[in-house]
Amino acid sequence: MKNILVVVLFCLSFFNNIFGQAYSAQGLERTDSLEKSEYPYIFPIYGADAVKLGYKLPYSAGIGINYLWQNSDLIIDNLNIGFNNGPMHNLDEIIRFNDAQSSASAVNLRPDLWLFPFLNVYGIFAQAKTSTEINAGIWLPDTANVWQELTALATTANFDATTFGVGVTPTFAITGWWIALDMNVAWTDVSALDEPVFTFVFGPRMGKTFKLNEEDMNIALWFGGFRVKFSSSTNGSLNLSELFNLGDLQARVDQGFIAVDVAQANLDAWWNSLSPVEQQKPVNKAKYETGARTIEKAGNIITSLDGALSNAESSTVQYSLDKTNKNKWNIIVGSQFQLNKHWQLRAEYGFLGSRHQFIGGIQYRFGF
Repeated sequence: MKNILVVVLFCLSFFNNIFGQAYSAQGLERTDSLEKSEYPYIFPIYGADAVKLGYKLPYSAGIGINYLWQNSDLIIDNLNIGFNNGPMHNLDEIIRFNDAQSSASAVNLRPDLWLFPFLNVYGIFAQAKTSTEINAGIWLPDTANVWQELTALATTANFDATTFGVGVTPTFAITGWWIALDMNVAWTDVSALDEPVFTFVFGPRMGKTFKLNEEDMNIALWFGGFRVKFSSSTNGSLNLSELFNLGDLQARVDQGFIAVDVAQANLDAWWNSLSPVEQQKPVNKAKYETGARTIEKAGNIITSLDGALSNAESSTVQYSLDKTNKNKWNIIVGSQFQLNKHWQLRAEYGFLGSRHQFIGGIQYRFGF
């Protein structure tokens, strides 16, 4: 029966989206002179007007390649499973998650364009390797109707994921100081899920750019926050053979039937040992009803699994659950080295709370 928990791994291989830009060069940097130079590019809109006012603009278009890594804790509840599109069974009272961690590493391609001198827009295209580690236990009431952990389970699942998204970054800068409000939405497709996972990321940043000796060479330092919100409901379907070792599954099912029968017998023995007056006490009635309901759920799940084993190779497992980040916010610090107006190197690290992340990459910019 403990292998039934493995189904949850296929809906936890989602990783928090960190595919937004680490930093965009400021859209409005005031120069020391007010030279009315000509602006030769189409974008940004009003770019020529900004140059005439004495602002120095970065090249309007760019493409970046980034490496991303993240690790975060998840909270899981409302877990339901079923077999061969039959009734779904809620496992919240039976399975308790002690720890659930999602991690991912990815390569991200990010084209961007300064639409206006103060507004950058970009796309997100990423391929990722994801991993989910779970520590959980299966619980049933004992002879005294006290909840006991029957068995503990630690397991890991690995999956591939593909992400597509779009983002915008309103920004303002003057005399080297700048503020950027990065926002993006993305859809992450994991093969084990019925639908892509929707993610919204908000990352406010404040920093300063320091000019170096070479022309157009500078270094920027920044700090800020990072907030991730994603769709909490997850559901999907998998082949039974992908989840279980079919060779010993029937033996485990038979052991599950015995465990449920023993638990029911112990619960009935405890209840029958009480006097009629004691049975009417609310606390005892609540214990009995909770134990009976839980044992019935466990029995129904095992019965459904036993039926699916009659044609195991073609049987399927359906699942659904709700998930949330343990912490939505964390702190970020980062830096960018600009070699010239064409080439930039950047790195950013997020920490604090239950989520840690790193972004590092290179960007090439050009006029458009």
